[in-house]
Amino acid sequence: MIDLHLTLKTIHILGAAVLFGTGLGIAFFMWMAHRTRDAALIAQTARTVVVADAVFTATAVIVQPLSGAALVHLVGYSWREPWIVASLALYVVTGLCWLPVVWIQMRLRDLAADAARRGAPLPPRYDRLFAIWFALGWPAFLAVIALFAVMIAKPQLW
Repeated sequence: MIDLHLTLKTIHILGAAVLFGTGLGIAFFMWMAHRTRDAALIAQTARTVVVADAVFTATAVIVQPLSGAALVHLVGYSWREPWIVASLALYVVTGLCWLPVVWIQMRLRDLAADAARRGAPLPPRYDRLFAIWFALGWPAFLAVIALFAVMIAKPQLW
């Protein structure tokens, strides 16, 4: 017999790991490509990053609230539990950072590809967008770490 609670919990944990791991991996590879200032390398890396976000991150973004809601229902938690409210708020913060980051990654890809095609340096717009991409990564990254802490500790916050 399949234990539904353990199955849902496993799916939820794997989804969180995919979100964290993909986010960290994407950030690392984009940063390393950016440091080269090689437009062709940046364009290729950004192409891969955009695909990874679509395949892995977007899937996990859908799985997380579904598996979380199923767990809340199955276990009988109240949606007003402080740790659930906090986790949902942190999830929204992460999403509000991630959505513009996805668009920025596509623009970085296109700007770098255009520069590579023309044999030109990266345009100033690329650097402005990269700075925003980098800045948005920090609150998202910290919110995901806080999410792990809240989900594990289930603190009584108020």
